[in-house]
Amino acid sequence: MILSNVISQLLGGMVTSIEIFLLTLLFSLPLGLIIAAGRMSNITPIRWLMKIYISIMRGTPLMLQLIVVFFAPYYLFGINLSADYRFIAVIIAFTINYAAYFAEIYRGGIEAIPKGQYEAAQVLGYGRLETFFIIILPQVFKIILPSVTNEVITLVKDTSLSFVIAIPEMFTVAKQIAAADASIAALLVAGIFYYLFNILVAFAMEHLENRLSYYE
Repeated sequence: MILSNVISQLLGGMVTSIEIFLLTLLFSLPLGLIIAAGRMSNITPIRWLMKIYISIMRGTPLMLQLIVVFFAPYYLFGINLSADYRFIAVIIAFTINYAAYFAEIYRGGIEAIPKGQYEAAQVLGYGRLETFFIIILPQVFKIILPSVTNEVITLVKDTSLSFVIAIPEMFTVAKQIAAADASIAALLVAGIFYYLFNILVAFAMEHLENRLSYYE
């Protein structure tokens, strides 16, 4: 098959992969911060609930979580879901999975901030929320950015797992083309896309890291 034809057939899958990537980040990054707050809470039941949640999300395969999120409404509640729910299930599964990883990254960054900064903020008259969002959080972002970059790059590749519930993202489309044409050209094009996408993500995150540097 002509390369231009392969690329044109993959375009729809590419768009779906990018949508999964962007929506997952949009929801999982703030959710991860909320989970991290619960994980560090002084309220023991909340702290242990978040700890168990993180343990389950990090200790079970994302593929299994996709299957559970997709089939649970029907098998647990007898709800018949529309075809559109497939994409929604993917976003839900990816969001709750990556939020758990981001929560631990946030927690590590927050705990890396010296306690003296909290005390200094209190002396200056800042409240707890002001201290966190004005003084602590900007420093946390700088500390955790390399770890977040690693997770974001992994997310680009993990979008291919959507095939498990028949979402036609790019890798799924590439496999279908490869099977129909008995050629690996589509798979090679998909691999190049993932690679270039990750280079773009790494470049953007490196640029952001430089912008946040206190020494430049």
